[in-house]
Amino acid sequence: MELNETRAWNRFYAPGTPIDIEPVTGSLSDLLDERVAQWSDRPAIAFFDRTVSYRELGDRVARIATGLRGLGVKAGDRVALIMPNAPQHVIAFYAVLRLGAVVVEHNPLYTRDELEVQFRDHGATIVVAWDKLVPVLRELPDGVRPRDIIAVNVTDAMPLTMRLALSLPIAKARESRAKLTAPAPGTIPFATLEKNEPLPASHPRPNPDDLASLQYTSGTTGAPKGAMITHANLWANARQGAAWMPDFTRGEGRIYGLLPMFHSFGVLLSVIYSVETGSCAVLFPTFDPELVEKAAKKFPPTFVPAVPPMFDRLARVAKEGKLDLSGVVYAISGAMTLTPAIVKRWEDQAGSMLNEGYGLTETSPVALANPFTDARRIGAIGIPFPTTDIKVVDPDEPTREVALGETGELLIHGPQVFQGYWNRPDETAATLLEGGWLRTGDLVVQDDDGFVTVVDRKKELIITGGFNVSPSEVEQVIVTVPGVAASAVVGIPRGGGAEVVTAVVVLEEGAVFDEDAARAAARERLAEYKRPSSYLVWEELPTSLIGKVLRRKVRDTLIADRKATRAAEG
Repeated sequence: MELNETRAWNRFYAPGTPIDIEPVTGSLSDLLDERVAQWSDRPAIAFFDRTVSYRELGDRVARIATGLRGLGVKAGDRVALIMPNAPQHVIAFYAVLRLGAVVVEHNPLYTRDELEVQFRDHGATIVVAWDKLVPVLRELPDGVRPRDIIAVNVTDAMPLTMRLALSLPIAKARESRAKLTAPAPGTIPFATLEKNEPLPASHPRPNPDDLASLQYTSGTTGAPKGAMITHANLWANARQGAAWMPDFTRGEGRIYGLLPMFHSFGVLLSVIYSVETGSCAVLFPTFDPELVEKAAKKFPPTFVPAVPPMFDRLARVAKEGKLDLSGVVYAISGAMTLTPAIVKRWEDQAGSMLNEGYGLTETSPVALANPFTDARRIGAIGIPFPTTDIKVVDPDEPTREVALGETGELLIHGPQVFQGYWNRPDETAATLLEGGWLRTGDLVVQDDDGFVTVVDRKKELIITGGFNVSPSEVEQVIVTVPGVAASAVVGIPRGGGAEVVTAVVVLEEGAVFDEDAARAAARERLAEYKRPSSYLVWEELPTSLIGKVLRRKVRDTLIADRKATRAAEG
């Protein structure tokens, strides 16, 4: 038998990790209700120094659900969420699900143009948004602009002492308050919806196979699209994560919510895995080591999921004696390559291993990880999760598996694999093969023990700051600049697994490149992490025989030029 048919890699699982998880038979609403009953008095959320118990979380979810129902939200409707990490985000998430509706997460840093593309696609008419973002939503055109905006004041979730300090009539307080909240006339305050009576327990509940989330991603083929993810997909992935970390004590964990909850990694760990394990999600509205230092004094972390730059920064703070990481039981990194230097820096300070995992939005999102044993392999993405199978295939002939040790495209099968792309049957068919096998677009090598290492990306997405950037999306903005005839956008490695967004442009005859205009267009239409850091002017771009720009050749040329320059400089 071949390796992936026997799951021979399970011999490297940590003691107590099963080969398979229990099948999911309920919805995420059932999950929350179970934990409310089981751990009602334990903290579910911590935000600065204020906690929300599981009993309070369940009650507030039920009240917001009533408010949303009063606005006409029903099963299958899409409801947009646009806000930073805060208790209201978790409450809104579960309230939408309780009605059988579908959560659509959005990056609060998105511009009006970026939001318009997604709102046109999913058609949500109700949005729960940070009050600071209301002006952007109001700029959306007729037919796209949401009918009702529920405005969230994140300061409402802060401790009383902080709220009082922010209300002081002094310049510093006014400045801090202005960064956190803004007047939002004509909207429905989130706090007002919480005054409703709780939704009756008899209200119809969602089923495991109902859609829970549309998570927008550049996917494996470029343009942003909504990945359709069910209750069962998300709960299964949370169970897989819990099985992967068997020493994590249920009902007692403190999970640090450093990852933004609009990102699939953040949603899973801060919103779903935390409830699955009865843990307290310690939420941070932004990644700020000073906030982490303060939170750790009252809520010492036991599980830290993050991206490599975060681990690197926190390890350095710990080395300075400002942060105690000795109580961390597990730490898992994703979204970009984890380097040995960061692993060593973290493990020198923490009481736990730091291991890399791998996944996609389309796998809800985690599919493989390194085991928390001495068998882990730094530099590899690990072995498949319980109840997860993989194949490594010829990317040009995906029905043909390649031999162990040969490079091929990674395919994934498991209960966490998504249902397809919203309103995109052709792209769904190209990504989900017969039998539910997902094409990842990543080129990997699997060794004799089953460990997988990524060697290249078939897709041309750029990874920066842990997020995917679609080159075509950026190029569409650059070519609107007067004088630009064509553009190629690529990612240039900068160390630590991250890439720098770099734009190469070709000008119309006689034109002069206006870099200021290009940067202005990017500021207006692209989130900051998507904007090119540098622009280069070339006479022409390499193309295929049919005229397609070969971004790979552009990238290879830029990398070679950089190496040559460094060599010349000695």
